Amino acid sequence: MTLPEVQLDHTVVHSTDRSASAHFLAGILGLEVGAPFGPFLPVDLANGVTLDFLQTSGPVREQHYAFLVRDEDFDAMIGRLEAAGVTYYADPNHRHPHEVNDLFGGRGAYFADPDGHNMEIMTVRYERP
Repeated sequence: MTLPEVQLDHTVVHSTDRSASAHFLAGILGLEVGAPFGPFLPVDLANGVTLDFLQTSGPVREQHYAFLVRDEDFDAMIGRLEAAGVTYYADPNHRHPHEVNDLFGGRGAYFADPDGHNMEIMTVRYERP
């Protein structure tokens, strides 16, 4: 059976301040914030996926966003987290501060954005059985 080709094009990231959240994440990842598009403030990723930051008036439900990054960019991202005073963790439950994991032979870290979204940077894709 042939499966259809399906790719993620964009996703909405709810935030209490779309500008602050978009600029925070773009700054950590070394990306640019795009021009507003309707109610959205976009951050484009290298694989063509767009994160559309949307400002909401109510509470924001925390989500998880994982970013596959080049190994040569990882240390710079950790440096930007440290410079911004943002604690990073080796685990998704934030129990091991200022540590990096080595899952699947790569490196990874988790950190919270201004709205508490659990962001992850990793240098190797997770292997699934």
